[in-house]
Amino acid sequence: MSEYKIRDERHKISNKRGNGQLRREVWIDDRGAIIRYNLAYINHFMYNGDNGRVLGYDNQHGHHHRHCMGLTEPIPFVSFEDIENRFDHEWTMLLQQKL
Repeated sequence: MSEYKIRDERHKISNKRGNGQLRREVWIDDRGAIIRYNLAYINHFMYNGDNGRVLGYDNQHGHHHRHCMGLTEPIPFVSFEDIENRFDHEWTMLLQQKL
């Protein structure tokens, strides 16, 4: 089975808005199903461990999990859209708390 990377995005968050970078990577299989993803909020000023990953969601290593300031925990998987919505909500809340 082949896989294709359909998203590879990096967005700089302005210093005024809280600093850091958003990273989104998504791969699909031959049928168009999402088989792999990596969503990350990176900010070395907020957290310098884990390559600056303050918050992240991915399914590397065969399971869905969440990274937050160096801690990793398994998460229930409903859909990729659900994971992406959780990620968007959480990184936005982190920036609001920081400002």
